[in-house]
Amino acid sequence: MEFLEIPLYDDDMLKLLVRFAINCLMLALIVGVGYYQHQKSRPFVFTFVLMNVMVFFICFTLKKFDDLGLGMALGLFAIFAIIRYRTDSIRVKEMTYLFIVIGIAVINSLSNKKTSYAELAFTNMAILCATLMFERILKTTKLAKQDIVYDNLELLKPEFREQLVRDIEKRTGLVAQRVKLSKIDLEKGTASITVSYENSDSS
Repeated sequence: MEFLEIPLYDDDMLKLLVRFAINCLMLALIVGVGYYQHQKSRPFVFTFVLMNVMVFFICFTLKKFDDLGLGMALGLFAIFAIIRYRTDSIRVKEMTYLFIVIGIAVINSLSNKKTSYAELAFTNMAILCATLMFERILKTTKLAKQDIVYDNLELLKPEFREQLVRDIEKRTGLVAQRVKLSKIDLEKGTASITVSYENSDSS
């Protein structure tokens, strides 16, 4: 059945649903269990999820065009990512997660009949296990703490948490893993903050 010479349904619809379900499952595990459980950063979760979904549908759609090469499809979102994310200061870990979610979107959307579901499942599980394993290893790393007096109270608002962390890292040179607000002195316009960071000198 067609409408305006376009089929209303074809065999690729089932493939799309199955592969998108696999992609969403892996995305939930990697971002929810791997990233958010350790970093507690909602803005980046939004970025990871939407980037993954958009790349998945772009790649799945473009691979049906015989005259559009795979290199062009990959180049479209690669250029976008480079142009967009070089404007903000983003930590290596967030960039790594961004690459992971883009990678699983590409893998799950572009796999064809030459790739069995067993191979697809193994590839996804390998990426998931590697991510969770290294998150666990990094989590067990002992963190050093430093108490600082901070003078920009505007950035203490919850919606400015990422800007707060970047500002502290810029001023102190510390790679902050956690930032805890201890006390606010409105009269002096300062706040006491405890910064937890990885100490390369610790055993």
